[in-house]
Amino acid sequence: MLTAIIDYESGNLHSAEKAFQRMAREMDAGEVVVTSDADVVARADRLVLPGDGAFPACAAELRGHKGIYDAMVEAVEQKGRPFLGICVGMQLMASKGHEYSETDGLDWVAGDVVRIEPSDSALKVPHMGWNDLVLENAHPVFDGVKSGDHVYFVHSYHFRVNNPAERLAYVEYGQEVTAVIGRDTMVGMQFHPEKSQDVGLRMIGNFLTWTP
Repeated sequence: MLTAIIDYESGNLHSAEKAFQRMAREMDAGEVVVTSDADVVARADRLVLPGDGAFPACAAELRGHKGIYDAMVEAVEQKGRPFLGICVGMQLMASKGHEYSETDGLDWVAGDVVRIEPSDSALKVPHMGWNDLVLENAHPVFDGVKSGDHVYFVHSYHFRVNNPAERLAYVEYGQEVTAVIGRDTMVGMQFHPEKSQDVGLRMIGNFLTWTP
């Protein structure tokens, strides 16, 4: 079993690599590698797409690495490989992003990435720090996780999902802010599971052992 964390030069991958490797060992879930090799992406059993920064820049970098991009799309769309997007990696699953300019996403989960606009002016953007999950729709990545569990966020934009069934969890931040999305073999987490201590590690382990 091989899990590939895709390196397309859009984020510091060290903490994600360590967290996924730790949970792979604990769950006997095979090997985890960080890779920029399209051949590795193509043969991986599951894929992780992280991302830090602005939506347009991350989208451009991902598409600019054509070999990786094509291998990832084929693996997910044609082969049904389990896929996890993290932070901007999750946002790229959207139809479009609206940060700085309108930018096409992967259109894997219908919806738009829009700026967080809290109803309380005392709440600052970016949304940064720990917040409580509210689970809405069941999913195997939530095994052992419950509403009220804390996870760690750093972001100014969030995913406004068209189909409510594809928003799996949210947090309250002067509005409902999408925290987890998913459909079919795909799941996305707006927060950083690798920085979310026991809850995040549990969700990483669940993803690594999930068989859609």
